[in-house]
Amino acid sequence: MVQSSAEHVDGYLVEVPEGRRDALTRLRQLCQAELKGFDEVMAYGMPAYTREGSAEIAFASQKQYISLYLMRSDVREAFEERLTGQDMGKACLRFRKPDDIDFDLVRDLLRATAADPGTVG
Repeated sequence: MVQSSAEHVDGYLVEVPEGRRDALTRLRQLCQAELKGFDEVMAYGMPAYTREGSAEIAFASQKQYISLYLMRSDVREAFEERLTGQDMGKACLRFRKPDDIDFDLVRDLLRATAADPGTVG
């Protein structure tokens, strides 16, 4: 994983490759709009969104892709059908190119995360 030493998300976005900056900025804007009551922090070298001290969402610019981390297994399970066919690790949704990001899916995942507190896992 490519980790940033930025202390704030603004600094992180300045560091990312220019060709990815707009997509990552849009991801941030979606997170800020949908994750009401969450704190935006830098954790493990990437932007993360925490509720009651627990990171539930994060995103990062990796070497080969842009990743969206979905820490809540209940949300991943609820979206299993829509996530089928996506490049998905255990808790990481990967997009090879900025144009590959399904922002409608991301918005729905964020809304589901925000709707109810859940267990990270």
